[in-house]
Amino acid sequence: MAKKAGVSVATVSLVVHDNKRISSQTRTKVLKAIKELKYHPSRSARGLVSRRSGNIGFILREDHFSRSEPFYTKIFLGTEFQAREDEYYILLTTVPSCFEPGNKLPRFVLERNVDGIILAGKVPQNLINGLEQYKMPLVFVDYYPPSGKYPAVMIDNIAGGLNATEHLIQCGHQRIAYLAGDFEHPSILERFQGYKMALEKAGLPFTPEYTVLGEELPDRSGGYNAVKKLFQRTRTITAIFTCNDAVATGVLQYLKEEHIRVPEDISVIGFDDVEADIMLDPPLTTMRVPKEDVGVQALRLMVESIQSDRPKPKKILVPVELIVRGSTCHIN
Repeated sequence: MAKKAGVSVATVSLVVHDNKRISSQTRTKVLKAIKELKYHPSRSARGLVSRRSGNIGFILREDHFSRSEPFYTKIFLGTEFQAREDEYYILLTTVPSCFEPGNKLPRFVLERNVDGIILAGKVPQNLINGLEQYKMPLVFVDYYPPSGKYPAVMIDNIAGGLNATEHLIQCGHQRIAYLAGDFEHPSILERFQGYKMALEKAGLPFTPEYTVLGEELPDRSGGYNAVKKLFQRTRTITAIFTCNDAVATGVLQYLKEEHIRVPEDISVIGFDDVEADIMLDPPLTTMRVPKEDVGVQALRLMVESIQSDRPKPKKILVPVELIVRGSTCHIN
């Protein structure tokens, strides 16, 4: 390249590293040579100088990775798309949901082969404790650790729970159930808080028997069993808000088996908006989480943390959107 551009090797290096001391004329000649020779800078070679690998780790719990609905995998895709623009590589791995102090950390951590790590969903505190020893930038997604000292991208679950319940109230429903899994995951608790806020705002009482909480995982079978338990308590409810769409699919399955019409007899609203929602019978009304955008925001926050000597515990709140389909309607 230096020979083709008629400059020294040192000058080419300065242009590649965007040094401002190079004149525009010389820069143009070097860039033209780079283009003609189809040169791509070596990330590993640059890393020897900058002491950075150009890699970013992405950690998921095994049970989150294997979920039937692609919630966290869509978030991962968002980080991947943004990483390409920012010229980073994403290394994905999973960890056990019950990560113990003696468990081995991911190899890219032990070998210090990443510049920072994105952790999606609630991860074990033992894992966080282990990662902290390596003093790498950490960014959390859809979970905010108790220490509160890390950057995070959060979904506005409280507003989402509020808006979902308000939609049902505006449809004339007053006896509204909330079905959830374990409150161990903060997003489920926050959506429940939004549900209660909407009831209070509308002057409706919170009725404990209308809620089934903390029994099982928030998945299809959990939703099926939760609504079955709900109906063993009461059959007076006219609408159900579920903590996510997977739970809602279990609810729809049970109601269909019991010959209860949706939405004519009971309206159902979910949360997340996964692709399968439009194929359900009826198509599911839900709160849309812009999952890929969450991933984009997480990657940007990570790059900001890598480039900063002292990353701030910045918290980005991503809004959600009501998507009305066929599973809710105005009460007669």
